[in-house]
Amino acid sequence: MTFASLLALGSCEESGAPKPLQINNALTEAEKEAGKFTAEIMWKMSRIGSQTLSEDGSKLIYAMTEYNLAENRGVTTLWLRDMTSGETKRLTDYTSSNHSAQWLDAENIAFLSNRSGSSQVWAMNINTLAVRQVSNLEKDVEGFGITADHAFYVQRVEVAKLKGSNKYEDMDKSKVRIYDDLMVRHWDYWDDGSYLHVFAADYQDGKIVNGKDIIGEDKAYDAPLAPYFDAAEIRLSPDGQKLAYTCKPLTGVEYALSTDSDIFLYDFATQATRNLSKEAAAKCEEKFVGYDKYPVFSPDGTKIAFRSQRRPGNEADQQRLWVYDLNTDECTYITRGQDYCVTEVAWDGNEAMYFVLPWRGTHQVAHIDLAGNMKHITKGNHDINTFTFAGGKIVANMNTISKAVELYDVNLESGELTQLTDVNREIYDNIKFGEVQERWIKTTDGKEMLTWVILPPDFDPTKKYPTLLYCQGGPQSTVSQFWSYRWNFQLMAAHGYVIVAPNRRGCPSFGQEWTDQISGDYSGQNIKDYLAAIDEVSKEPWVDTEHRGCVGASYGGYSTYYLAGVHENRFKAFIAHCGIFNFESMYGHTEELFFVTNDYGGAYWEKDNATAQRSYANSPHKKVANWNAPIMIITGEKDYRIPYSQSLEAFTAARVQGIDARLVSFENEAHQVFQPQNSVVWNREFFSWLDKYLKE
Repeated sequence: MTFASLLALGSCEESGAPKPLQINNALTEAEKEAGKFTAEIMWKMSRIGSQTLSEDGSKLIYAMTEYNLAENRGVTTLWLRDMTSGETKRLTDYTSSNHSAQWLDAENIAFLSNRSGSSQVWAMNINTLAVRQVSNLEKDVEGFGITADHAFYVQRVEVAKLKGSNKYEDMDKSKVRIYDDLMVRHWDYWDDGSYLHVFAADYQDGKIVNGKDIIGEDKAYDAPLAPYFDAAEIRLSPDGQKLAYTCKPLTGVEYALSTDSDIFLYDFATQATRNLSKEAAAKCEEKFVGYDKYPVFSPDGTKIAFRSQRRPGNEADQQRLWVYDLNTDECTYITRGQDYCVTEVAWDGNEAMYFVLPWRGTHQVAHIDLAGNMKHITKGNHDINTFTFAGGKIVANMNTISKAVELYDVNLESGELTQLTDVNREIYDNIKFGEVQERWIKTTDGKEMLTWVILPPDFDPTKKYPTLLYCQGGPQSTVSQFWSYRWNFQLMAAHGYVIVAPNRRGCPSFGQEWTDQISGDYSGQNIKDYLAAIDEVSKEPWVDTEHRGCVGASYGGYSTYYLAGVHENRFKAFIAHCGIFNFESMYGHTEELFFVTNDYGGAYWEKDNATAQRSYANSPHKKVANWNAPIMIITGEKDYRIPYSQSLEAFTAARVQGIDARLVSFENEAHQVFQPQNSVVWNREFFSWLDKYLKE
């Protein structure tokens, strides 16, 4: 079985015929001598992407993206590692981006490439490097899978005429959009009437042919789901006769308010489709009205494991492991009674599975059998993001706060990790990073909270350092051992700052109660958690309490805005990126209404809803009269999750009150900054603002 996703590309390649890219990211002598981590050096780093082992575990294919900062774009190449000898070679060059490789047999792989001018499926012999085109479709292929006789692919299909130019063909220059229902936009794009659909196809003579839209050409559904369009939500059975996929068959207001996606099963022989989630709901006490996602067939094809969330409007609900038996039509809740989440599932035979376990601010590999007996395989302060399992071996994609992604062999008995790749060795050999400390801090309600403290390189405990409180986004996302190319703790430390990064209420991996507490209580306990963390660390003699700052993005941007009104002079400067400022306008501006409905407790007009009214009463915009410190506000003009209008409101409030403020608005970015040169500008603005107010 093989699948792929365009999102794995991670490069800035423009559409159309690819342009060859020169890559030379060696450190300069000046950079080596300085030994300081900078944004420019960060963009010289090679970034490992997806990886897959051959069926016998003897060979590993992985993708790697490299950037040319001057050209403002990157290119993704494929690499092969022999697991016995350790020999590594590059399979593709810099003339096109090639990614999401999957094994066809012991000597051949399939992958997505833009070498023809559009994204199509290609195949390569790993020994001769000979390539052939597998798909030649009119539109870009945005995901695929291949078995001996059958295949699937993902393409965009026009379902509705929402643009004036296609609704009224005689008005071809019209730029109007016409809507009768939600959602009119999502994440970073407007609904233009087109959706990603899964096509079932034949695989004949090395070609993907006879594609059939199994979603329905008139269905306004995305499969895989928006906004991430992860093709891992689609799986072919081992014998290639069935296709399991995730779809959310809702439209309009229902779609905006609910997360109710289902697992579907398509039969190539009968061309019939079953909704396994609804069939399971009819036979057990579970209703399956939240997210049901990521079906994975057992090796014998008789079972499908999938992740399910119980509540239909809570995207941060516990990810539970279920198994559907295709022989008996029974559905079993494998992790019943457990208080942890399951991600990245791979079958170990037909009676057990490996998975990624978010655990106390880290991500580990764990093992579970069908009776629910779970054991940890790995331990330590690291994030295992994904893994590939084949031939009795696991290769993990892993990073820490101090090291970007590398690939590691996992000893399945001891959990020992052996590093396989070392793609950024020159940087680690020449650039200094700061110490990362693990601290457990007592909260105001008597609980223990994991807080990472990152110290500057060459830290001297006899000196005082300006200190930053880092506010995490989400709000239900973990402050783990992540390596970020947007909010990089080591980059902040390299500029001479101590970073305090607490896993406040709402951060997963500490039990569902800890995660749930934040919903309906944005201004409550998690704000106290933030202040408890910065106050406790500030007891250290090396924290300059006269020069502390507060920074964050998304929900972290909300936190920054809110803390600016209640901080009681703790902070001398703030930075908020794409933050929520005005709860009422946010409810009308955002797109996935299930998020604000769940986290605020309801709509602002629900006057009898005590939770909702408490949320709106504590919107950050109602505390701007208390703002008394400089604030930088950053936004992306294509951000439709927390639209740029929120940032404009905050900037206006600051300047009208005479507060030092700066607005940094990226016209071609959305909720996050991805373009290389935009990222460097972001960092220059970020540190110049902090240096101005936090360094004498």
